[in-house]
Amino acid sequence: MSHVLVTGAATGIGLASALRLLADGHQVTATYHGTPLPPELDACSRVRLDIGDAASVQAGLKEVEANTGPVEVLVANAGSTRDTLLARMDDERFEEMLNTNLTSAFRLTKAVLPSMMRVRHGRLIFISSIVALTGGPGQTNYAASKAGLIGFARSLARELGSRSITANVILPGAIETKLLGDAGESRRQEIERQIPLGRVGRPDEVGAVVQFLASEGASYINGALITVDGGLGMGI
Repeated sequence: MSHVLVTGAATGIGLASALRLLADGHQVTATYHGTPLPPELDACSRVRLDIGDAASVQAGLKEVEANTGPVEVLVANAGSTRDTLLARMDDERFEEMLNTNLTSAFRLTKAVLPSMMRVRHGRLIFISSIVALTGGPGQTNYAASKAGLIGFARSLARELGSRSITANVILPGAIETKLLGDAGESRRQEIERQIPLGRVGRPDEVGAVVQFLASEGASYINGALITVDGGLGMGI
């Protein structure tokens, strides 16, 4: 089994992914920032990490390697949204999303890559969003940051494949998380009407794909985009 680093593991998709990986017998290090990790993750190693801050990422990854050893599987899950229409969006709000959702993935990958390259094995799993493909009103900053993960991961897949390091992207649709709850009930119902399955997804349904990509069964999957959206983005 592998040493897996899951960012943003306190809630939602990150928590569900960490629990599934633990159940598979992986050694899991979970990161958190504002929200503490729940008791369900007491079996995990843990580190407080602000993915938007370069110094915090560097210090946190050094702590992880010193305490738990090299990271063999990275699950870059942590991220955020700050929605507003482009006409009202200032530079700070746009750049914050790029830093939090895209540049953070660059920093994390740079930190874990040397050890993966030494042993010629590793898994890079990036949590994007179906909005990266569909777009969303008021989400130009979020969509741009999540779409950037696709080009980032596919370039890594070409750079690192010869060393048996894979890079794949998961694109969740509407998932039962705090972000969806904050959107309000009317928005939720509007989204559900667009989903062929007629419901929003569960974090565990995304965690199941993370679990698979971290397994030996996914050893020949590289540069893939895997949607977990109930059919919302079909044909895109």
